[in-house]
Amino acid sequence: MDQITVKKALNNNVLTGVHETYGEVVLIGKGIGFNRKPGDVIDRSVGEKIFVLKSEKEQENYIKLLPFIDNDLQETIIASIQLIKDRTHSTLNEHIHVALTDHLMFAINRLSNGMEMKNPFLIETKALYPSDYEIAKEVVDLINNKTGIYLPPGEIGFIALHIHSAVNNRNLNEVNQHSQLVTQLINTIEEQLDIKIDKESVDYMRLVRHLRFAIERVKCGEKVNEPEKITSMLKEEYPLCYTLSWKLIKIMQQALKKQVFDAEAVYLTMHLQRLQKKVK
Repeated sequence: MDQITVKKALNNNVLTGVHETYGEVVLIGKGIGFNRKPGDVIDRSVGEKIFVLKSEKEQENYIKLLPFIDNDLQETIIASIQLIKDRTHSTLNEHIHVALTDHLMFAINRLSNGMEMKNPFLIETKALYPSDYEIAKEVVDLINNKTGIYLPPGEIGFIALHIHSAVNNRNLNEVNQHSQLVTQLINTIEEQLDIKIDKESVDYMRLVRHLRFAIERVKCGEKVNEPEKITSMLKEEYPLCYTLSWKLIKIMQQALKKQVFDAEAVYLTMHLQRLQKKVK
């Protein structure tokens, strides 16, 4: 990071400054604003522990949150984002500072009022994004250790989605939509096959991963080849699973507003058949 000239310290952990390339920026870092005066220069040697908000919109939104968050919680969230950065070895999308701060403020506020927000997509999120989920668990532990606030398991899922979104530079709404779509597809499978899938099983993990990659392929318009001999065999041998796979494809098409290639039905049928065989 190049040198930044301080404009104003907004609190102990946030200040505004001017960067030679990016112009006006907001700097976030534990204690970064303490005893800083206008005109001070931030040396690049402390740059590793500082987050820089370059986007005007993100700067504005983050500053709007400051009056509602106390220093201790803010420092804990800054430490959490540093942990995420260290664990993922990646440059995070700067929106995480606004999104995660906002989310955790409201979550903690709700908890203090005895209101817990249920997470209906927790199991699917854990299966879809296992590494992000493990980091989110560490974040929840960090918050607990530093503030004494214990966030319920559902929050691990919500935080995991924020992590996935920031690391992969994906819109959080899209990440949420994919988790919800996988949940809808799993519910349809259970209903149509009249089974209860063991959410801790390897088969479940495989199915969820398959659905996730199928969704990614559809989003990218990536075509998979259809093995014709297997198609006709599956149609004859497993008509129930084959029909269901097409039902799932129609749900995907409606949700993603994109064409799903026929070959996806073949691979889905194979997963469904294996699942049905194990449960029955």
